[in-house]
Amino acid sequence: MAEQVDVVVIGLGPGGEHVAGRLADAGLSVVGVEAELVGGECPYWGCVPSKMMIRAGNLLAEARRVPGMAGSTGQVVPDWAPVAARIRDEATDDWNDQVAADRLTGKGGRLVRGRGRLTGPRRVAVEGGTGDGSRFEARLGVVLATGSRPQIPPVPGLADVPYWTNRDAVSAKEAPRSLLVLGGGAIGLEVAQVYARFGTHITIVEAMDRLVPGEEPEAGALLAEVLGREGLVLRTGARAAGVRHEGDRFVLALEDGTELTGDQLLVATGRRADLAGLGLESVGLDPGGRALAVDGRMQAAPGLWGVGDVTGHGAFTHVAMYEAEVAIRAILGEPGPHADYRALPRVTFTDPEIGAVGLTEHQAREKGLRVRTGLSRVPSSARGWIHKAGNDGLVKLVEDADRGVLVGATTAGPMGGEVMYGLAVAVQAEVPVETLRHMIFAYPTFHRGIEDALADLHARESMPDGA
Repeated sequence: MAEQVDVVVIGLGPGGEHVAGRLADAGLSVVGVEAELVGGECPYWGCVPSKMMIRAGNLLAEARRVPGMAGSTGQVVPDWAPVAARIRDEATDDWNDQVAADRLTGKGGRLVRGRGRLTGPRRVAVEGGTGDGSRFEARLGVVLATGSRPQIPPVPGLADVPYWTNRDAVSAKEAPRSLLVLGGGAIGLEVAQVYARFGTHITIVEAMDRLVPGEEPEAGALLAEVLGREGLVLRTGARAAGVRHEGDRFVLALEDGTELTGDQLLVATGRRADLAGLGLESVGLDPGGRALAVDGRMQAAPGLWGVGDVTGHGAFTHVAMYEAEVAIRAILGEPGPHADYRALPRVTFTDPEIGAVGLTEHQAREKGLRVRTGLSRVPSSARGWIHKAGNDGLVKLVEDADRGVLVGATTAGPMGGEVMYGLAVAVQAEVPVETLRHMIFAYPTFHRGIEDALADLHARESMPDGA
């Protein structure tokens, strides 16, 4: 017989854990079901440990920039051991989730380990783990927060070789001598640049004609230039035709007949939600979809909500946490705005760092907007000139010319993700571009480059369609 509770949360990544903890704090009887580690991808294999890696790589890069600016350096000797130790000891507790589990139970929630599956409206069965065979009926409803997993392309032979995903790259105890990276998006580029700075020979293969294809082409070109200078080999517009593992080497064959070899192969071709096995058919929903369709209150069906990667609004922790708050309000019957993704921010933590918010120029044009753009280069700004070594960057603004407001922006360069914040506010609040042009921008800061981009935008006002 099913146990009666108020809410069942299936999946305890950042969004699911937040929902379960807040609802338990509010006095509801909450069961959280998790098949892996409480906390999800972000603290154990994603955001946190990867940024520790990036911090270490950036320190090496900065040390190599000393000559000609601050004196001279002795030999910079990379050592992966302290990076691996910091990830193991500080970030992940050696991939032990006891602290996170105690955090949930300390708020009054109940943790059940295993795979949760819907068996009908507001009904959940748990399979495997310590909760195997458990059955629950949720008076208020069920929240699906099952995240995403690496999307593995159907390359012949790939399923038969011991390739890396981001998890393997983050948990590695040694830097490989050479690494083939399949995918030129955020994850692939972040990992590739880090390992390159620790002496790994890197080859990146991207099927599209530019890096970070979801971002502005100027950002992709900038990264290609910088990574090329750092010695990474870039193969854009290149498709994998097959993979094999010979001895201790990977061989990646491309459609043009080229064969690339490396000690390791990282597959970083995106992530996707996996709805199969969640029992969606038991509540009349399609288990074969790419994402769980939800409304502005994160509701997918009566008594069923979704938050995080599973909704398809972006595989970002900040999106999961944002959607969690929306769902919490809906479940508790509290007032508040519906989900609004106009100013969705994202950062690729390469060096230069690529911050972006809202629509790219291409996306804005696809929506039928009359677009005007403005562009400035970080090295041409006062702060960029002062910064000198490592000052590669740009600011690009995308304006809806009919309304006179920004609908998107990109801020690439040192601390590009931090510079992006003010533009995120402008996009969210629909601040008139004319108001932005007459602001006072502190001197000499990186964000002052926004003023230069606004000036370029203004200069294009008389040009047709922002040409």
